[in-house]
Order: sequence, then C-alpha cells, then structure tokens
Amino acid sequence: MFLSTYEKQLDGKRRLLIPQDYRTADNGAESAIFIFPSIEADCLEAGGDRLFAVYAEMIRALPFGSAERSALEWQVMGEQTRLNFDSGGRITLPEALCEEAGLGADGGDSVMIVGLDDRFQIWSKDKWQARRAEQRALAKAGLAQVGALKLQAQMKLAAGGGA
Repeated sequence: MFLSTYEKQLDGKRRLLIPQDYRTADNGAESAIFIFPSIEADCLEAGGDRLFAVYAEMIRALPFGSAERSALEWQVMGEQTRLNFDSGGRITLPEALCEEAGLGADGGDSVMIVGLDDRFQIWSKDKWQARRAEQRALAKAGLAQVGALKLQAQMKLAAGGGA
C-alpha cells in the first residue's frame, strides 16, 4: 500500500527520491514504477506493476473501439513512462511530465508525494495545498452526511422500526 504524504525535493536533474516504504515487492514497485499525467487532477499518477495490471484489466474489460476504452488506452498506456530506481531510490522524471504537472515551474523544488492505497500522486506543493483544502472540505461534508445517516438509522432502531 502507498500511504502517507511526503515532501521531497526535485533536484536540477529532475531526480526525485521515492519513499522507501513505496519501493516494495508487495505493491509491485520494488525496482520501478510506471507514471503518467493524472486523469483526475493536475499532478502525476504513479504505481507499481500491480496497479498497472489493474488498469490493463479495466481497459480490456471495456468494448474494443469504445470511446471510453480509447481514452483510457491513450491516457494510461500511451502517456505512461516506466521509470527504474537508481541505487539511491530515485527516479528521474521526464521533462514533459514535469511540465505537464507544473513541477519546478514556479522556481520551487518541493514536491508532495501522496499515497492513495494502490497508487500515489506527485504534486507541485502549491497545487497540493489547494487540492488538500478541497479534499478536506469534501471529507468534512461527507463525514457529516454519514453521521446524519447513522443517526437516522439509530433513531429508527430505537423506535422499534427494524430493517
């Protein structure tokens, strides 16, 4: 699993140290990762062989020639880069991917690596701060909604109204 958030430095050669916890055989990222521009956000999406297998199976399950399959093939397969770790656990990000995600564009070298269970994302620090605020607001609203549903269920049970 890819867990936690790390702040790391992107050096002048676009090398980035990937956390040791992310470089495991369990997630298929022991020696390399695959990476592509995220479909959902202004960042890079990455993972190990196991995540790649999930994407490949998901794409194969869609009808050949469908717009959705074509879009996912284009985005996940066509935009993907496989990056091997050097002896220090670093990857070298291609310039095009850095430009796509705005990494290092504002003169800052800090990037945020965010673990999301079976994948992780690499963000510019500024974009990550904005996204983090959005996600916290959504999580708070979602938790309040879940709490209200739980309260309704408890009240129904207390009133003797079973399932």
